[in-house]
Amino acid sequence: MLIRDLGEQALLQKLQRFCPPAVVGDDAALMAVATGQSVVVTTDILVDGVHFSVGLATPGVNTTSPADVGWRSAIANLSDLAAMGASPLGITVGLGLPGDLPVSWVEQLYEGMTDCLAQYNTPIVGGDICRSTVLTVAIAAFGQVFPEQAILRSQAQPGDAILVTGVHGASRAGLELLLNPGAGAGLSEGDRHRLIKAHQRPAARLDILPILQEVYRLQSPAPVSFRVAGMDSSDGLADAVLQICRASGVGARLEKAKIPMPTAFEGWLSPERALDWALYGGEDFELVLCLPLDFAEAMKERLGNAAAIVGSIVVGTEVWLSQSDGQPDVALNLNQGFQHF
Repeated sequence: MLIRDLGEQALLQKLQRFCPPAVVGDDAALMAVATGQSVVVTTDILVDGVHFSVGLATPGVNTTSPADVGWRSAIANLSDLAAMGASPLGITVGLGLPGDLPVSWVEQLYEGMTDCLAQYNTPIVGGDICRSTVLTVAIAAFGQVFPEQAILRSQAQPGDAILVTGVHGASRAGLELLLNPGAGAGLSEGDRHRLIKAHQRPAARLDILPILQEVYRLQSPAPVSFRVAGMDSSDGLADAVLQICRASGVGARLEKAKIPMPTAFEGWLSPERALDWALYGGEDFELVLCLPLDFAEAMKERLGNAAAIVGSIVVGTEVWLSQSDGQPDVALNLNQGFQHF
């Protein structure tokens, strides 16, 4: 059955079963916020042919199942909440749908979304649908955070260590394997599966927040607040560091040798390609945090091998990549990464 055959009201009734019955049904949702916390709001628009490929915008190119589109759409927003230090409260979903799209496709989209959200105890609390020639998923996510514990891009200071919570380049590698099935001929099936999963089913690093709070409590007598600058690496590691530096009015120096990448890159990619995917590949959804060195080291120890201190914040406004192989330092800028326009 196609969406145009079912109609708007019948489709909405089908989709409401993915939402808490006590919340949906009115013109807007009512959500409570814990005492003393601020509301955090973020939104992301994901478009077929730009953020995912299901064979509609680009016939013959289908790298994402409907359930994976739902999963990735939810993660993009939950990751933004994690980057602010916020705990999720709920999301709303807006869909632009071609009339000849099967109803089952939309149901599978919501199944993937709710499977993802269930891991973070986050409900769908509303949304909207409209007819569109381009398949579009627009999500608004709501969270809460104590203002004194919010992670802000503008809080980095010279001397801070730059901590990344996991490897970079995995999602870009997974996309390459989906677009070119013959690529990575020497990869094990396990490595191939992990890289593809990194692209289709990433995770939001909401698990970092309690660890961050615990580390600060362990290292200070009675902290009420802490200073941590950061954002997620959805647009790439280089983009995250550059955006933080621009907001904070500082510079940075990254150490090429310390950037964590998937072990599967060894023997498959050239060092230049591996570095490019790690810096600019995007959609790894790790957190990039700038904080005093002792706290960064404590965080790295708690998070394990995947986390790494990759550089430091310095005086100035330029961001440099230091190469340990005797090559000259490289200046990084925002124009090198993905831009919509």
